[in-house]
Amino acid sequence: MRFKYPRTPHLPWSPGVSRDDMVVEVSPEFMKGPVVITEKMDGENTTLYRDGLHARSLDSRHHPSRNWVKNLHGCVGHQIPYGYRICGENLFAQHSIAYEDLASYFYVFSVWDENNRCLGWSDTVKICSQLGLQLVPTLYEGAWDEARVRTLTFDLERVEGYVVRTRTGFEFADFGSHVAKWVRSGHVQTDDHWMHAAVKANGLRGAEEI
Repeated sequence: MRFKYPRTPHLPWSPGVSRDDMVVEVSPEFMKGPVVITEKMDGENTTLYRDGLHARSLDSRHHPSRNWVKNLHGCVGHQIPYGYRICGENLFAQHSIAYEDLASYFYVFSVWDENNRCLGWSDTVKICSQLGLQLVPTLYEGAWDEARVRTLTFDLERVEGYVVRTRTGFEFADFGSHVAKWVRSGHVQTDDHWMHAAVKANGLRGAEEI
Protein backbone atom coordinates (compact mmCIF):
# COMPACT_ATOMS: atom_id res chain seq x y z
CA MET A 1 0.00 0.00 0.00
CA ARG A 2 1.18 3.53 -0.84
CA PHE A 3 0.62 6.66 1.26
CA LYS A 4 0.84 10.32 0.31
CA TYR A 5 2.82 12.29 2.87
CA PRO A 6 0.48 14.60 4.83
CA ARG A 7 0.57 18.38 4.54
CA THR A 8 2.50 19.83 7.46
CA PRO A 9 0.74 22.70 9.27
CA HIS A 10 2.59 25.96 9.91
CA LEU A 11 3.43 27.38 13.30
CA PRO A 12 1.49 30.63 13.90
CA TRP A 13 4.68 32.73 13.59
CA SER A 14 5.83 31.11 10.33
CA PRO A 15 6.30 33.98 7.83
CA GLY A 16 5.89 31.62 4.87
CA VAL A 17 2.18 30.90 5.40
CA SER A 18 0.13 31.24 2.24
CA ARG A 19 -3.62 31.56 1.81
CA ASP A 20 -4.10 27.80 1.36
CA ASP A 21 -1.84 26.65 4.21
CA MET A 22 -2.95 25.17 7.51
CA VAL A 23 -1.83 26.81 10.76
CA VAL A 24 -1.58 24.79 13.96
CA GLU A 25 -3.00 26.11 17.23
CA VAL A 26 -0.32 26.43 19.91
CA SER A 27 -2.07 25.69 23.20
CA PRO A 28 -0.71 24.63 26.61
CA GLU A 29 -1.11 21.03 25.38
CA PHE A 30 0.90 21.62 22.19
CA MET A 31 3.84 19.25 21.69
CA LYS A 32 3.52 17.70 25.13
CA GLY A 33 6.73 15.91 26.01
CA PRO A 34 10.16 16.19 24.39
CA VAL A 35 10.49 17.42 20.80
CA VAL A 36 13.03 17.31 18.01
CA ILE A 37 13.52 20.30 15.71
CA THR A 38 15.17 19.60 12.38
CA GLU A 39 16.12 21.70 9.38
CA LYS A 40 13.43 21.88 6.69
CA MET A 41 15.40 21.18 3.54
CA ASP A 42 14.51 22.48 0.09
CA GLY A 43 13.95 19.35 -1.98
CA GLU A 44 11.25 17.06 -3.29
CA ASN A 45 9.26 15.06 -0.75
CA THR A 46 10.04 11.40 -1.57
CA THR A 47 8.99 8.09 -0.02
CA LEU A 48 10.94 4.82 -0.26
CA TYR A 49 9.33 1.40 0.22
CA ARG A 50 10.89 -2.03 0.03
CA ASP A 51 9.40 -2.49 -3.46
CA GLY A 52 9.34 1.01 -4.92
CA LEU A 53 9.27 4.75 -4.37
CA HIS A 54 7.34 7.88 -5.31
CA ALA A 55 7.44 11.64 -4.90
CA ARG A 56 4.62 13.38 -3.01
CA SER A 57 2.22 12.44 -5.79
CA LEU A 58 1.58 8.68 -5.75
CA ASP A 59 1.64 8.60 -9.55
CA SER A 60 4.70 10.83 -9.95
CA ARG A 61 6.10 10.56 -13.45
CA HIS A 62 9.69 10.19 -14.58
CA HIS A 63 11.96 13.18 -14.11
CA PRO A 64 15.78 13.30 -14.45
CA SER A 65 16.11 14.71 -10.93
CA ARG A 66 14.74 11.42 -9.57
CA ASN A 67 17.35 9.15 -11.14
CA TRP A 68 19.82 9.41 -8.28
CA VAL A 69 17.31 8.52 -5.58
CA LYS A 70 16.07 5.63 -7.74
CA ASN A 71 19.63 4.34 -7.80
CA LEU A 72 19.83 4.74 -4.02
CA HIS A 73 16.62 2.75 -3.65
CA GLY A 74 18.11 0.01 -5.82
CA CYS A 75 20.95 -0.27 -3.30
CA VAL A 76 18.97 -0.16 -0.04
CA GLY A 77 15.35 -1.01 -0.90
CA HIS A 78 15.73 -4.72 -0.12
CA GLN A 79 16.83 -3.78 3.42
CA ILE A 80 13.70 -1.76 4.21
CA PRO A 81 11.48 -3.92 6.47
CA TYR A 82 8.28 -5.23 4.90
CA GLY A 83 5.47 -2.71 5.25
CA TYR A 84 7.78 0.14 6.28
CA ARG A 85 8.34 3.37 4.38
CA ILE A 86 11.09 5.97 4.65
CA CYS A 87 10.24 9.61 3.95
CA GLY A 88 12.74 12.29 3.11
CA GLU A 89 13.87 15.05 0.77
CA ASN A 90 15.30 14.32 -2.67
CA LEU A 91 17.87 17.10 -2.95
CA PHE A 92 19.42 16.27 -6.30
CA ALA A 93 17.96 19.27 -8.16
CA GLN A 94 18.37 22.86 -7.05
CA HIS A 95 15.04 24.43 -6.16
CA SER A 96 15.14 27.79 -4.38
CA ILE A 97 18.25 27.05 -2.32
CA ALA A 98 21.59 25.95 -3.79
CA TYR A 99 23.31 23.39 -1.56
CA GLU A 100 27.06 23.14 -2.06
CA ASP A 101 28.24 20.34 0.25
CA LEU A 102 25.52 17.74 0.81
CA ALA A 103 26.44 14.45 2.47
CA SER A 104 23.77 12.76 0.31
CA TYR A 105 21.06 13.71 -2.14
CA PHE A 106 18.47 12.05 0.12
CA TYR A 107 17.87 13.23 3.69
CA VAL A 108 15.41 11.28 5.87
CA PHE A 109 12.93 13.02 8.16
CA SER A 110 10.58 10.17 9.18
CA VAL A 111 10.09 6.40 9.08
CA TRP A 112 6.70 4.65 9.23
CA ASP A 113 6.05 1.04 10.19
CA GLU A 114 3.70 -1.64 8.84
CA ASN A 115 0.88 -0.30 11.06
CA ASN A 116 1.13 3.19 9.50
CA ARG A 117 2.69 4.59 12.67
CA CYS A 118 5.52 7.13 12.60
CA LEU A 119 8.47 5.76 14.56
CA GLY A 120 9.91 7.67 17.50
CA TRP A 121 13.05 9.65 16.79
CA SER A 122 15.45 7.17 18.43
CA ASP A 123 14.16 4.34 16.23
CA THR A 124 14.33 6.62 13.19
CA VAL A 125 18.00 7.32 13.91
CA LYS A 126 18.66 3.60 14.39
CA ILE A 127 17.09 2.56 11.07
CA CYS A 128 18.93 5.28 9.15
CA SER A 129 22.19 4.12 10.71
CA GLN A 130 21.48 0.52 9.73
CA LEU A 131 20.70 1.46 6.12
CA GLY A 132 23.43 4.07 5.79
CA LEU A 133 20.94 6.86 5.12
CA GLN A 134 21.44 10.51 6.00
CA LEU A 135 19.14 12.22 8.52
CA VAL A 136 18.04 15.84 8.24
CA PRO A 137 20.18 18.06 10.51
CA THR A 138 18.95 18.36 14.09
CA LEU A 139 18.71 21.91 15.44
CA TYR A 140 17.29 21.27 18.91
CA GLU A 141 16.17 18.41 21.17
CA GLY A 142 14.41 18.87 24.48
CA ALA A 143 11.20 20.10 26.06
CA TRP A 144 8.90 22.27 23.94
CA ASP A 145 9.78 25.88 24.76
CA GLU A 146 7.96 28.36 22.54
CA ALA A 147 10.03 31.34 23.65
CA ARG A 148 13.26 29.49 22.89
CA VAL A 149 12.02 28.17 19.56
CA ARG A 150 11.00 31.66 18.47
CA THR A 151 14.61 32.80 18.95
CA LEU A 152 16.04 30.28 16.49
CA THR A 153 17.91 32.14 13.76
CA PHE A 154 19.29 31.03 10.40
CA ASP A 155 21.03 32.22 7.30
CA LEU A 156 17.83 32.51 5.27
CA GLU A 157 19.80 32.34 2.02
CA ARG A 158 20.75 28.76 2.94
CA VAL A 159 17.95 27.47 5.17
CA GLU A 160 14.30 27.09 4.17
CA GLY A 161 13.02 26.72 7.72
CA TYR A 162 12.55 24.13 10.45
CA VAL A 163 10.20 21.32 11.43
CA VAL A 164 9.24 20.44 15.00
CA ARG A 165 7.93 16.97 15.91
CA THR A 166 7.45 14.93 19.05
CA ARG A 167 10.29 12.56 19.92
CA THR A 168 7.74 9.83 20.51
CA GLY A 169 6.00 8.05 17.65
CA PHE A 170 2.42 8.74 16.59
CA GLU A 171 -0.40 7.47 14.41
CA PHE A 172 -0.87 8.69 10.84
CA ALA A 173 -4.26 10.19 11.77
CA ASP A 174 -2.59 12.26 14.51
CA PHE A 175 0.07 13.82 12.25
CA GLY A 176 -1.36 17.34 12.53
CA SER A 177 -0.94 17.43 16.31
CA HIS A 178 2.62 16.04 16.31
CA VAL A 179 4.36 17.90 13.49
CA ALA A 180 4.52 21.60 12.53
CA LYS A 181 6.84 23.83 10.50
CA TRP A 182 8.29 27.30 10.14
CA VAL A 183 9.10 28.44 6.59
CA ARG A 184 10.96 31.57 5.55
CA SER A 185 9.06 34.42 3.94
CA GLY A 186 8.66 34.34 0.18
CA HIS A 187 9.91 30.78 -0.22
CA VAL A 188 8.91 29.31 -3.60
CA GLN A 189 6.74 26.26 -2.90
CA THR A 190 5.67 25.27 -6.41
CA ASP A 191 7.31 22.62 -8.59
CA ASP A 192 6.86 24.72 -11.73
CA HIS A 193 10.11 26.65 -11.34
CA TRP A 194 12.33 23.57 -11.59
CA MET A 195 10.31 20.64 -12.97
CA HIS A 196 10.09 22.30 -16.39
CA ALA A 197 13.64 23.62 -16.55
CA ALA A 198 17.01 22.02 -17.12
CA VAL A 199 18.12 20.17 -13.98
CA LYS A 200 20.91 21.87 -12.07
CA ALA A 201 22.38 19.53 -9.47
CA ASN A 202 23.22 20.58 -5.92
CA GLY A 203 26.77 20.04 -4.72
CA LEU A 204 27.50 16.59 -3.28
CA ARG A 205 30.44 15.75 -1.06
CA GLY A 206 32.19 12.92 -2.94
CA ALA A 207 30.13 13.06 -6.15
CA GLU A 208 30.31 9.33 -6.84
CA GLU A 209 29.21 8.26 -3.38
CA ILE A 210 25.75 7.44 -2.03
